[in-house]
Amino acid sequence: MKIKIGLGYDIHRLQRGRKLFLGGIELDFPKGLSGHSDGDCLIHAVIDALLGALGEGDIGQLFPDTDPRYKDIRSTELLRRIVKRCSAEGWQVAHIDSVIIAEYPKISGSIGRMKKALCPLLQINEKDLGVKAKTNEGTGLIGEGKAIAAFALALIQSH
Repeated sequence: MKIKIGLGYDIHRLQRGRKLFLGGIELDFPKGLSGHSDGDCLIHAVIDALLGALGEGDIGQLFPDTDPRYKDIRSTELLRRIVKRCSAEGWQVAHIDSVIIAEYPKISGSIGRMKKALCPLLQINEKDLGVKAKTNEGTGLIGEGKAIAAFALALIQSH
């Protein structure tokens, strides 16, 4: 069996008038993540990690923000396509570890719901998905409550 790893990162500003989608779920918050799609930076980081493991480009190359087909698309659909791509190339997701960095809203109480939403898409068990929530200790755009970022590490294995 062969294994590969990939690292992903994404950040989006918070914007009034948008729904907040994060980790495949909608959170009750007065601002959402800006972006061409729904702006779900956790899923975007996971997608980039998977693409990195495959040795391919990044989310912006596959789903460009200049393409109207991806306007307001749910990131869960983009993730579904990338997992299918992994499988078509002979790989399956073995493990994902991730960190969400947000001052607001508080994320820790929503991690269980995120795992329940993401694991079926990734075709893994909840024990094979790590999601952690951190703050930025009041520093920078994230610390000022103006943005949310995420990092993800993906481990894929040949099947």
